[in-house]
Amino acid sequence: MSANNAPRGTILVADDNQSARDMLEMMLRTHGYRVFAVGDGPAALAVLQQEPVDLALIDVVMPGQSGFAVCRAAKDRPETRLIPVVLITGLGRVEERVKGIEAGADDFLNKPVRKEELLARVKSLVRMKRITDELERAETVVFTLAASIEAKDPYTEGHCDRISRYCVALGERLGLPEEDRIALRRGGVVHDIGKVAVPERVLLKPGPLDAHERQLMETHPAIGERICAPLKSFRNALPIIRCHHERQDGTGYPDRLRGHQIPLLARVLQTVDIFDALTTDRPYRKALSSERAFVILRDEVRRGWWDGKLVDEFEMLRKESPEVWVGQAPPKRPHSTQAKAGDSVGATVLEETTRTLTLSS
Repeated sequence: MSANNAPRGTILVADDNQSARDMLEMMLRTHGYRVFAVGDGPAALAVLQQEPVDLALIDVVMPGQSGFAVCRAAKDRPETRLIPVVLITGLGRVEERVKGIEAGADDFLNKPVRKEELLARVKSLVRMKRITDELERAETVVFTLAASIEAKDPYTEGHCDRISRYCVALGERLGLPEEDRIALRRGGVVHDIGKVAVPERVLLKPGPLDAHERQLMETHPAIGERICAPLKSFRNALPIIRCHHERQDGTGYPDRLRGHQIPLLARVLQTVDIFDALTTDRPYRKALSSERAFVILRDEVRRGWWDGKLVDEFEMLRKESPEVWVGQAPPKRPHSTQAKAGDSVGATVLEETTRTLTLSS
């Protein structure tokens, strides 16, 4: 152990050969690592699920479930996919290494395993896992902050979760690559995180905002971008955060972008964002039907606000993939007595969307 008696890391060793397993366990324990040693694939996956493993050393040839299968299963599960996996193999063929790479292996060790090489690889990969853990914790803090902002207003409960899922579904329909869908998922959760800098009296105001209040509200996209910019994992989500209130005709904010100057991912999010706001309860009106919401969206496309092709694709997604929306109806809320007569569903399309863009996003 190290001087403070804390293990240098937690290592999983999976090998059906008892002597080989014992040798690896002894070398690692001698150098201060905590070790879980198992003899087959199912036991290895169980440890990965139940213990805070920093690195897995998996023998390729095991009865019942090969190291390739264990690696693939670990990388397919969100809770274990970030754990580095080193495949230990006596197979020297290029085809076997390609198979390991396709399974998601992070590195390889050849048999017989040399002590110096083993310890160097383990030290390096454990260090990388610790860095990954720190980034993951930072992401968690950002997501928690976003959730706390949403929780201030009971009328927006579940909004960010729905937006995140709707964005990914629309991204899949559009054939966007995985990295874009990941950006949409993250952007859906944190797109309004900049509202942390907007006073609650403005965020929760039941009526129209005055000029000063609107100015305060319009700062939140740029503030949100600054909050998330230090995290490299949010790099592709930054344009979504900054640009989701832009409009096709250049009347949006904060940069007055026009047309295709607005990034595609931001246009995807704003399409589902407005739809969700229109179809959920607000202090000034009850939720609109999907049909009415799309009537409003199409009217606003004609006004030059939104991307008509994306509105069409989202409407088709709603019709063709009902399973995406099952069980996702937001809770009903009592309506504020402060709402004015002009705040009814009978208000003009412009009034409806101005409230939508201002009071929720």
